[in-house]
Amino acid sequence: MSLIAFLVVGLIAGLIARAVYPGSQAMGIVATMLLGIVGSFVGGLVSSLIYSRGNWLDLHPTGILFSVIGSIVVLFLAGLGGRRFVH
Repeated sequence: MSLIAFLVVGLIAGLIARAVYPGSQAMGIVATMLLGIVGSFVGGLVSSLIYSRGNWLDLHPTGILFSVIGSIVVLFLAGLGGRRFVH
């Protein structure tokens, strides 16, 4: 997957996760993109454990779904850790 596609998927996953997760998250566009990228790695790892075929960096619909789920998990864990961007 190209770097541009990876950044765009990270941004989309981060935006969807922030929209779905309750509460307000005070973060800008770059932090939202980083949230989606980290969530994409978390979701890709979980996806590769469940579905063992293919490369975990490939772009496919379940990858985007697991990227959003991974981003929500990252937001939840950040909330448990007392980060200031999750209120």
